[in-house]
Amino acid sequence: MTIHQQDFQEGRSTRAMPIEVPAQRPGPMSRVAVPGAAPAAPRAVPRPVPVPAPARTGHRFMIYKQDPSVTELGARLTFVPTVVLNGPTDARVRTEMQGVTPVARNVNGDFVFPMGSPQFDCAHTFAVVRQAMAMYERHNGGNPIPFAWNVGGNTDRISVFPHAGVGANAFYSRTAKALKFLFFTPEGQPPTTVVHTCRSFDIVAHEMGHALLDGLKPGWLSAAGPPQTGGLHESFGDLTAIFLALAQPDQAEALIALTKANLHDKSFLADVAEEFGRALGMPSGLRNADNDLKLSQVGNEVHAISQVFTGAIYDVLADMCMFEMARQRRTKDPALVLIETASALCRLVFDAIVASPATGARYVDVANKMLQMSSGRGDPAIYRTFIRNRFAVREITTAATPLTDLMSGQMKMTEADYTGDGQDITEVEALDGLSASLRAEQDRSRCCGTMQMPEYQVVDPEKLAKRGSLEDDDILREDLDELRRAFSK
Repeated sequence: MTIHQQDFQEGRSTRAMPIEVPAQRPGPMSRVAVPGAAPAAPRAVPRPVPVPAPARTGHRFMIYKQDPSVTELGARLTFVPTVVLNGPTDARVRTEMQGVTPVARNVNGDFVFPMGSPQFDCAHTFAVVRQAMAMYERHNGGNPIPFAWNVGGNTDRISVFPHAGVGANAFYSRTAKALKFLFFTPEGQPPTTVVHTCRSFDIVAHEMGHALLDGLKPGWLSAAGPPQTGGLHESFGDLTAIFLALAQPDQAEALIALTKANLHDKSFLADVAEEFGRALGMPSGLRNADNDLKLSQVGNEVHAISQVFTGAIYDVLADMCMFEMARQRRTKDPALVLIETASALCRLVFDAIVASPATGARYVDVANKMLQMSSGRGDPAIYRTFIRNRFAVREITTAATPLTDLMSGQMKMTEADYTGDGQDITEVEALDGLSASLRAEQDRSRCCGTMQMPEYQVVDPEKLAKRGSLEDDDILREDLDELRRAFSK
C-alpha cells in the first residue's frame, strides 16, 4: 500500500517521493512512501537466453545397421532431417503395408518401434530409402534427383512396400512407381524362419540405387543395351549400399576397428546382403565387392559383369584409403579419413555416371569420365593411377600406366605424384572391343528382381530412354498391336 507522511525534517513542506518496498506477502509489489528517500532504480526483470531453434524439424528412426544377421552391428537410431508424416511418408517417399500403414509417430514425433515388428519394417525401409536419396542429392549439389516419371511438373512419390509378397527377391518398377521387398522361408527351414528382404540395409539401398539411376539415366535399364550397361545398373545398386554404409560414422568406425584399416580384410562392407545370401546357400553375401573377377571370366551374364566394375571401384577405394591414411595419420582419426575418402570417391563415380552416354554406356566411358573429373578437381595424381591400374587389371581398359610396380607389389602407394611412368593420362581405351560384355545380348537370369522386370525387357528402348511414366499397355504393346492388326481385317 501507499502511505503519505509529512516530511520529518523541520521547516520542509515538500512531500517525499514514494519508493518501492517489498510486500510482506506474495503478490504485487507494494509501494511505501519513505520521506526524503531517493527514487529507487527499477528492478531488472530476468530474461532467459533464447535458444536457437533448427530451421526445419526432423524425426528419429530405428534401423538395422546392416542385415539382421550382422549381430555385431545390430540396430541404431538415425535422424531424418525432413518433415515426415504418419505413414511414414514425405514429399518423395510413401510407405505401404496392408493392415499396418499409416504407421503413426510416437509422442516425440519419432518412428521408433520394436525390432521385427511390421511397424519397425516400415520405418526402417523408409529411413534407408531416404538416406540413399539424401546421399546422392548431396553429391548433386543439394538438388533433388527426379524419379523417371518426374517430368513436366509431375511430383509423384515412389511407393515403398516392405512386405510386398512372398518370394526371394526385391525389385524396383517404373510402371508401378514402386520399390517392392518380398519375404520367404529358406528351403529346409521351419515356417517361423522368415527372411524379410526389407530388413537388409544392403538390399534396400541397392534397390533404391536402381530407382535413382533410372531417374538419372532412364535409357540404361533397357535389356537392348550392351551387357556392360546392365552391369553398370547392378553395380550402382551395390555401390550405393557400400557408400551409404560408409556415410554412417558408427559403421565406418566399426569397420576400421574390425579390419585395422585394411579394406581388403574380410568384413561386413564387402559382403552384400549377408542374410539373403546365406539363405540361398551362399557362403557369405549375395555378392562380394572385394573380388578378383576380370571381364574375360564373366561372358555376358550381367550379374557377374557387374561384379567386375564393383570390384574395380572397391579396389580404388581401398587404394585411396591407404594413401590418405598414411598422409593424414597424424592429423585425423582413421574413421574420419575413411568417411571423407569414401564420400569423395562416391561423388566422383556419381558425377562420372551422370556425364556418361545416355544409352549404351560402357565401363570405359565411366572410367574416362572419372579420370578427367579427378584431374579437373586437382586430386593427387596417384588417384588417377589407382583408377587406371584397377580398370586395366580387370581387363576393362588398356594399361596406359605400366602395371609392373602394381603386380610386383612395389607400387609407391604413399607418393601423391606417382604415375608409374611420369604420364598422367586421362583417357584410355577399352581393352577388347569384341568382348561379349560389349557385343552379346544381356543375360539377366541371375540379376536382382529389377533387372528381370518385363518392362525393361520388352518396352521400346527409345521410350525407356525418355523420362515419363510407363503403363501396363506399354509392356503389352507388341501383343496389343498384333491384336489390332488381326481385328482390323
